[in-house]
Amino acid sequence: MRIQIICPLPPNAVYGSQVTALRWAGMLDGLNHSVELSQHYGGTICDLLVALRAEKSAEAVLQFRKRHPNKHSFLVLNGLDVYGDGMRSALVVEAMRAADRLIVFQPLAAERIPAEFQPKLRTIYQSAERTSCPQRPDPDSFLVSVVGHLRADKDPLRTAFAARRLPKASRIRVMQAGDCEAADLLEQARAETLANPRYRYLGPIPRWKVRQLVAQSRLVVVSSLVESGANVISEAVVDYVPVLASRIPGNIGVLGEDYPGYFPAGDTEALAALLERVESDPYFYQELKTHCALLARLFLPDREQAEWKRLLLELQPAKGNHQPKRLRASA
Repeated sequence: MRIQIICPLPPNAVYGSQVTALRWAGMLDGLNHSVELSQHYGGTICDLLVALRAEKSAEAVLQFRKRHPNKHSFLVLNGLDVYGDGMRSALVVEAMRAADRLIVFQPLAAERIPAEFQPKLRTIYQSAERTSCPQRPDPDSFLVSVVGHLRADKDPLRTAFAARRLPKASRIRVMQAGDCEAADLLEQARAETLANPRYRYLGPIPRWKVRQLVAQSRLVVVSSLVESGANVISEAVVDYVPVLASRIPGNIGVLGEDYPGYFPAGDTEALAALLERVESDPYFYQELKTHCALLARLFLPDREQAEWKRLLLELQPAKGNHQPKRLRASA
């Protein structure tokens, strides 16, 4: 099968949707499909179009359906598509109707998807390979990492602000990696690096360094206000690095309702208290690690590839029927 993956991010991006697109391309190639990655749909002939980030790729799905009405398309919904303005966009809703399948990264997203689209909705957990030969954590500090684009919906400086409130004796150091296109957030991150001795903004760093940073951390914080199912959670969990996460559906859908490492989104005091507890209470820290170890099986690459294999089999013609199976939304 010829598959085109549309990801409207620069090819050199090392976070978010581009990481997902590259991982899926490798998995689909491993299933003996021919895969092409593009930022935009330019009329390429393929059997299946997979479009990430619905608000930015909706037009690609609609153009593809118009040009190739008998071919298949998948629309992948991210956090802003599901929990932001995506469901209020007429273009996104039209693309959801046109697509054969809708893909989300965690099961709670289904609660925000209109009933007419439920039959075509599928959940695929984001997987990660375990980091090979990670550096050991520095015994003289308690490294906490924050990874991802610095955007307002990620509430990216919340961990830095919480670190300011820690006791003087705390050994916590916060390292943050991620690109930033918002001038005000970039200025804040740089200013925080100068003013806060517990915090350092690393800027955009190569993918392998991102993985090493996570693997050598004692803890990862995901402070997002909106999230689809962050890659960094999967990456931390498979490396047995515990996570503190904002209590939002996109994180709960990945880590589970009973995960003990949540804090209210945007709550600096609550995050500071959790950071202090993780550092000072070895039993609580071990509880987090145990939960993550039990979750690791959800994020195995073989499992994600098997989900893709199962999903593609749904497009095969039914026995005795020469037309591929297509789900139609109800009126």
